Amino acid sequence: MVVTLDDTKRNAIAVKLADMKLLQELLINNEEQFARDCTDDEIRDNFRKMLEDDRKNQGILDTVVIQYGIQKKPDQTVQKVAETVRQFMQSDDLSFWEKVFQHELLKHQQVMNGLTIHKAAQRVGADVITAIGPLNTINFENRAHQEQLKGILEILGVRELTGQDADQGIWSRVQDAISAISGVVGSAVTQTSDKQDMNIQDIIRMDHTKVNTLFTELLQSNDAQKIQEYFGQIYKDLRVHAAAEEEVVYPSVRSFYGDAN
Repeated sequence: MVVTLDDTKRNAIAVKLADMKLLQELLINNEEQFARDCTDDEIRDNFRKMLEDDRKNQGILDTVVIQYGIQKKPDQTVQKVAETVRQFMQSDDLSFWEKVFQHELLKHQQVMNGLTIHKAAQRVGADVITAIGPLNTINFENRAHQEQLKGILEILGVRELTGQDADQGIWSRVQDAISAISGVVGSAVTQTSDKQDMNIQDIIRMDHTKVNTLFTELLQSNDAQKIQEYFGQIYKDLRVHAAAEEEVVYPSVRSFYGDAN
């Protein structure tokens, strides 16, 4: 059989999906270890929630691979990276902070894998986009996990360097970042004005990106139930987004423009 350029692209996506499956197993193993070893109740609860998400996402990945219809082995370089991280996690030479740092890097790699596959699918074919559609859920949750891990690393790092607890505002900033990704932005109203202006801009951009993604999926779907779900999510996100703009953004800029009649 003659292999076309399109076949090559589809096979490349299949390899990247295999990479994600391998890394997902490693993420789960790490989080199981962190949930056992962590002595901080709040951080341990965060790891347990991540673990719950990642176990669910492992099932989603399995479904995506089956729907995609092409199964490949992970890239050899990714296999080597995974083995190196496994060794790091079993080593007594690394502190807990250093192990979580390696985990965050792994989570970042998983985020980029998911986003790259999504973008590549848009260039290859409608059937590919349909097959990998469930990856959007994983991509959003992995981005939220990244923000949680950044907060955890700040807390653990400050303790390791100073023996003292970090600024209590860390979890608040983490939650606002997660809210920006999920579209739930109400917590932004509790911030101070300087930080608020910066975060609100990020939130608005992230909300627009998410809604654009949902519209893309909606327009490409022929599944009546999925279309209803997409519309429901868009409606919910836009209601919260509009409420946040009314409560936070517009009052902040009204003094520059005056009240419009």
